[in-house]
Amino acid sequence: MSYDGDKRARRTTLLPYGKQWLDEDDMAAVRAVLESDYITQGPAIERFERKVADYVGAKYAVAFANGTAALHGACFAAGIGPGDEVITTPITFLASSNCVLYMGGRPVFADIDPRTYNLDPDRAAERITPATKAIIPVDLAGQPAEMDRIVMLARDRGLVVIHDAAHSLGASYGGRKVGTLGDMTMFSFHPVKHITTGEGGMIVTDYEEYYRKLILFRNHGMTRDPDMLQSFDGPWYYEMHALGFNYRMTDIQAALGHSQMDKLDKFIARRREIASAYNAAFSEMDGLVTPWQHPSAESSWHLYILRWDLPKFHADRRAIFEALRERNIGVNVHYIPVYWQPYYRSIGYSGIVCTNAESYYASSMSLPIFPRMTDRDVQDVIDAVQDVWELFVRQ
Repeated sequence: MSYDGDKRARRTTLLPYGKQWLDEDDMAAVRAVLESDYITQGPAIERFERKVADYVGAKYAVAFANGTAALHGACFAAGIGPGDEVITTPITFLASSNCVLYMGGRPVFADIDPRTYNLDPDRAAERITPATKAIIPVDLAGQPAEMDRIVMLARDRGLVVIHDAAHSLGASYGGRKVGTLGDMTMFSFHPVKHITTGEGGMIVTDYEEYYRKLILFRNHGMTRDPDMLQSFDGPWYYEMHALGFNYRMTDIQAALGHSQMDKLDKFIARRREIASAYNAAFSEMDGLVTPWQHPSAESSWHLYILRWDLPKFHADRRAIFEALRERNIGVNVHYIPVYWQPYYRSIGYSGIVCTNAESYYASSMSLPIFPRMTDRDVQDVIDAVQDVWELFVRQ
């Protein structure tokens, strides 16, 4: 790493907002699969599923090619179809609501809590109708949603809870690990997440009925399970019982994920150290809003979202964003309200307004946070934010 000679030494290479950390153990695990008889549909899948299920305390786990496919599978298992509504947050990645559309259902966006940035249970309750079939709460940045209130809301009305925990593997709520709080929980293993399989996702659940449907869905809707077959012509025989997809994970990916799980707690501990350092530095700067944490939640800090109280600055969010990028800090924005997307507007969402979500979007920015960051990397981020703060703050 090299620096120029400014007041605060600036980076000359980009620090991304997230990045994987692979070591020799990971490489060895992948090599072992490549040298084995199975590189897909082999024993590494079940080993990885069992390891994640045991870690979070769930009975069942089903690995998928990616997190989006896993959410699609969860909607299938929940029986979502045409005419069904599913309540979710607009501040999320597109997959959280697209998965409902894939099944012919209709996403319904409820506003966020202005402190946690997660789905507000009170606003979700207001959006329930006789057509509501499920709720998809999303753990933005790694902080779990208020799952006690959301689950109670769902139980009272007979709704399924599909917990989108793409950001929160290793987090907990009310003393319970994420993975045991909803009917089904999705984890993502994209390279910027807590562990990676390259691409990959997983659903964990305590319900055998959902488990069996998920297994069916990820493999073309096809089964060889003797207990499910309607006929039997011989050892080669299989049947298609539903319109499924090829959403299988490979053994190569699963071996990497299994190895990565050994380091998960270490990775999360480092993320929490970085978040603490950011909080200490930015809480002293007027106009910066550090992430508020619900007292029942323990975040795994997939993202560190800093908000800028824009009336206190003579710059808009874009100018601030570009100033940090000019200093080689790979800031990002998570996320644009889903209902603003051109596709969603084209299918009837143009009149949606979620005031808190839109206010959040206008002022939020994600800073780099990943376990391989050095202390110097962390200080580079702090220095750059202070530099930009001093440049734009109204005196």
